[in-house]
Amino acid sequence: MAALSAVAAVMALGLSGPPATAAEPPSVPRAKGAPSGISTLADGLTTPWGISFLRGHKAALVTERDTAVVWKITLDGAKQNVGTVPNAVWSEETQDKGGLLGVAVSPTWNGTTDQDVFFMETTLEDNRVVKMKFDGTRLSGYTPVLTGITRDNQHNGGKIAFGPDGYLYVTTGDASQKKLAQDKTSLNGKILRITKNGAAAPGNPFGTRVYSYGHRNPQGLAWDSAGQLWSTEIGAEAWDELNLVEPGGNYGWPTCEGSCSVAGMTNPKMVWDPDEGGVPAQIAVVDDVVYASTLSGRRLWRIPIDATGEDVGPATAHYNGAYGRLRALAKVPGADQLWLGTSDRGEEDDLILKVTVEE
Repeated sequence: MAALSAVAAVMALGLSGPPATAAEPPSVPRAKGAPSGISTLADGLTTPWGISFLRGHKAALVTERDTAVVWKITLDGAKQNVGTVPNAVWSEETQDKGGLLGVAVSPTWNGTTDQDVFFMETTLEDNRVVKMKFDGTRLSGYTPVLTGITRDNQHNGGKIAFGPDGYLYVTTGDASQKKLAQDKTSLNGKILRITKNGAAAPGNPFGTRVYSYGHRNPQGLAWDSAGQLWSTEIGAEAWDELNLVEPGGNYGWPTCEGSCSVAGMTNPKMVWDPDEGGVPAQIAVVDDVVYASTLSGRRLWRIPIDATGEDVGPATAHYNGAYGRLRALAKVPGADQLWLGTSDRGEEDDLILKVTVEE
């Protein structure tokens, strides 16, 4: 069993105890933050990848990985195609995990004096962060903000989000070149922290764009009530991870996958067995409960942050297999709700699902 494997692995390394391991119970108890309802909000989508809410407009922008289309979806599910992001490429033939990935609306966006919306995309040459204008109806303009992130068919990272500090955080994969994750001069295998112009944000630990390193393929970013950053990471074959990210932290890849006792490495707070409900995509935090969508796992995990604020309690799984692969995930501002996107349903349209959680 996955839990026993985690304990055995950590004991073999001589550590004091294992990180939490996802284990689905026979039944999910009702608790604060437990999902209490799910319904289809919008359909007719093709592999939605990112969700970012528009300030004051009761709507969000949703990206499609394969088509580079951006949708505006309102809280009642009305859907409007607002344009495409130039230069994003995706290939079904190579099962490419690139294309149009994350989206982040400027925290001060109002559709007039601030129209900035940011995207991460895979082009023919690289992964890049770009800026476009959005007036509430249509996208326009195209300005590369950060270019030269090595692209790959698989490990592209792709999540972008503005933190409570107003700076843009960017997850990048190792591009299947493991050594890049430990190379602090590389943009790959990192979580980056940048300004709206793409420069290194003030206060970064190395004076560069790098915020943390030693990542394989991180795709989730969310902050708790204390302003702490949490991230999910897709591992290789042994363990996927939930990490509490500290500035300057080394998260181990490729020396470590999951927990290890190597000096200088930061261990995860929870691990998943990829074959036991794992391969986490994105995360959201509601009332200090972390929710994680999973791809191969095809379920939504609920992971409460414990009283210390620096660890997590037992994880519980919801909707196992009911909607297929799950990726895009975001908290609805001002509500105890999540938007959750299905992914890669083939002949079936993908959906945005609305999940209500217990207060």
